[in-house]
Amino acid sequence: MNTPNIILLVLLVLGVVSKSNVIAAAAGILLVIKMVNVPWLFPVLERRGLEIGLLFLVLSVLVPFATGRIPLKEISLTMTSITGLVAVLSGIIATHLNGKGLDLLTLEPQLMIGLVVGSIIGIVFFGGVPIGPLMAAGVTVVLLQILRLFGI
Repeated sequence: MNTPNIILLVLLVLGVVSKSNVIAAAAGILLVIKMVNVPWLFPVLERRGLEIGLLFLVLSVLVPFATGRIPLKEISLTMTSITGLVAVLSGIIATHLNGKGLDLLTLEPQLMIGLVVGSIIGIVFFGGVPIGPLMAAGVTVVLLQILRLFGI
């Protein structure tokens, strides 16, 4: 078995163990693409996969607005409350960190294994919930910047 397949199998197992269905499914799909021998899909996924994934994420988040479950009055009340304003600020910070995380993973994709292992430890020992590698990579960027401040 070649190295890319071993790495994908490790990610698949780590995804299952960490209850991160997205990582497990992604690794499984990539293994199937390799086994079925349709390598032309890799560049397409690399170029457009994130956009497609984000599209579905945004679609799922916007469904309550489309179905009318969240009325305009409730939105305006939320946006003018302290909690709503903190949520806006949190959204700004989180998306900034996600962007930094994406940059890091683009430059150093091998860090994905560490992020998944860290997620497993967080789930098993700290009752964490796996939310995805971009936020974990964004936190990694912040921690690396702090370490650099201290000359480490």
